Amino acid sequence: MTISKAALIGGGVIGGGWAARLIENGIDVSVYDPDPEAERKLNEVLAGADRAYEKLTHGPRPSKGAVSFCSTIAEAVAGVGLIVESVPERLEIKRKVYAEAEAANTTAIIASSTSGIMPTELQAELAHPGRLIVAHPFNPVYLLPLVELVAGEKTDAQHIEWAKDFYASLGMHPLHCRVEIEGFLSDRLQEALWREALWLLKDEVATAEELDAAIAYGPGLRWAQMGTMQTFHLAGGEAGMRGMLAMFGPCLKWPWTKLMDVPDLTDEFVEMVGEQCDTQAGDLTARDLEKIRDDNLVAIMQALKNNDWGAGKALAAYESAKRIAPPPPDFSGLVRTVDRIVPGDWTDYNGHMTEGRYLTAFSEATDRLMEMIGADADYIETGLSYFTVETHIQHIDEVRAGEAIYAETQVIEGKGKKLRLFHWLRHADGRLLATGEHMLIHVSLESRGTCEPEVVVADKLAEVMALQSKLPLPDGAGRAIGVK
Repeated sequence: MTISKAALIGGGVIGGGWAARLIENGIDVSVYDPDPEAERKLNEVLAGADRAYEKLTHGPRPSKGAVSFCSTIAEAVAGVGLIVESVPERLEIKRKVYAEAEAANTTAIIASSTSGIMPTELQAELAHPGRLIVAHPFNPVYLLPLVELVAGEKTDAQHIEWAKDFYASLGMHPLHCRVEIEGFLSDRLQEALWREALWLLKDEVATAEELDAAIAYGPGLRWAQMGTMQTFHLAGGEAGMRGMLAMFGPCLKWPWTKLMDVPDLTDEFVEMVGEQCDTQAGDLTARDLEKIRDDNLVAIMQALKNNDWGAGKALAAYESAKRIAPPPPDFSGLVRTVDRIVPGDWTDYNGHMTEGRYLTAFSEATDRLMEMIGADADYIETGLSYFTVETHIQHIDEVRAGEAIYAETQVIEGKGKKLRLFHWLRHADGRLLATGEHMLIHVSLESRGTCEPEVVVADKLAEVMALQSKLPLPDGAGRAIGVK
């Protein structure tokens, strides 16, 4: 089943995050939320998500879905294929929402964002209980890829299988919790840590800021790319988890934690915790902290993507699936070789793209041109490639993070061992940002010496040059790179 429109019942932090992820993937959403401030709040979430996506994914983004606000649940769910419920964690409220939704739509899948209520309880009063699933996300929903999928006793198994594919298509990592259990998996682990943190606050062992530092500067960095089990497996050295349990297993019986007890949440204790967290935030508003959080998450996920690990694998798979295949190149004119958004880590303290990143953009243009002539990854696997031996860049104008850029390329020379390219880097508005001229030599990766390209590449280059030689020589060509 393909989803072109979804209904969101509840447009708060989680519902707003779902809205952002859905419209980013071209899905229209209709929103119902009785809060008179719902539209303002959701639009602020969408603005923050848009800012994060500009940094997260650097390729051209698809056309966004539309957002509409509805005055009733019936209006919101009319004609949709997916109903996303993100209302407060009270069973009676959720069941009331389902009753109203079911009266207006009997076929859509209902996906609850609940953090821990059993789906069997949620679906108990539904006329069509088989279509209810739990799809539990994590805040911010538009960035964090994990979504826990849980079925109730009456859930149709095919809906879980559908959900795996659907949420993966949104760039998420669907985790099927095969056993229905309160709190599912991730929240049970998170709550154990949070409960212990509350005890340490209650007993005045540490402040909120000190407890956060104990995670952020240590285990939190490990958890960003490995879970608890694999982290401790490594801590055991060559003996792995067996060695870890032999060394530290006995301490698990020591009275280090109070995980079976919860401190009384008296007004005084709640105020103490709240005051400490306010002090920790200082002058930063909630929106300020959201931006900082999102920037940090983007940087971590980009780093993990480069290492093909953890959440980065989900991002890489999403970008690959959403990448639009470029049309066959027309070599009778300049060839479009780059279309991307300038990421935040390409800029300096002024927000301008650094000079080294102009070379990065031109390198991407060169790689794309090589693919076009058949010197692609498969060709490189055979032990042949082109190496850059000379480069000349003219820096002309500035560009900032989040702005769109593109490159056009002309093949000036493509015969024998030589491949000489000229690139123009432009802003999306057409402004010329820089030019780059590059001389490449064909080499054997085994001998590291020069050699003639394979016939398939040589013939393609001959075809390209027959067309490109009719173009005028670019201004500045040969200024630094000699023609020998």
